Amino acid sequence: MRPRALHGVLPGALCLALWCLCGALGLWRSGNHEWKKLIMVHHWPTTVCKEIENDCSNPPDYWTIHGLWPDKSEECNRSWHFNLEEIKDLLPDMKIYWPDVTHPPNHSHFWKHEWEKHGTCAAQLDALNSQKKYFGKSLDLYKDLALNSMLQKLGIKPSINYYQISDIKDALASVYGVIPKVQCLPPREGEEVQTLGQIELCLTKGLQLRNCTEPGEPRSRRRDAWPARATGQGPGLEVCEDGPAFYPPPDETHH
Repeated sequence: MRPRALHGVLPGALCLALWCLCGALGLWRSGNHEWKKLIMVHHWPTTVCKEIENDCSNPPDYWTIHGLWPDKSEECNRSWHFNLEEIKDLLPDMKIYWPDVTHPPNHSHFWKHEWEKHGTCAAQLDALNSQKKYFGKSLDLYKDLALNSMLQKLGIKPSINYYQISDIKDALASVYGVIPKVQCLPPREGEEVQTLGQIELCLTKGLQLRNCTEPGEPRSRRRDAWPARATGQGPGLEVCEDGPAFYPPPDETHH
């Protein structure tokens, strides 16, 4: 009789295991956790410091990484916590290209935020399914896209003179072959124009460049405010309005 009882238990246990697995996959792939594209987000440190109203000490004078974001999902696995040990081999590059520009000695708080909010969702891809892969591939993309050198070659440099947003977008599209998204801080009281703050280049799930926006797609605000902006002071970044924009030199935050 015992073999028969065991024979009945095994299919039941197998069904239960499959049901749990299917349920987990359903939570992973449906609803708020489903996404279609990745966004490689670069930000201009001088504008970051202005956005959070923080007098940063010697922010980098080059575009740095804000994050690699799936477009429509956040915090897909709250139990998958950030572990600095997993990316220790990447730390020299992380500190240069992905710094916390507002709290330089404590970069890991920023990286923790990016992993837990965005990395856990990007990990649906095999190429990004660990912390080392996620941060390592982000660094590779940053270097391959070479936004800093591209802007220099296009003659788009920090200046006290204003740039037309359409000129920046058209110039970047001519280089990358896709439409980027450019974001600005709206002008504050006493300011004439918006301030250039963030440039996004978008990728397919196969990590190939694609347009960030499609015809007819509505304008949207940025979804991910700088984590240090807990006080909510000042306006956040928005998709730039057509027209002039200030691309502030590192020592110029007022215009």
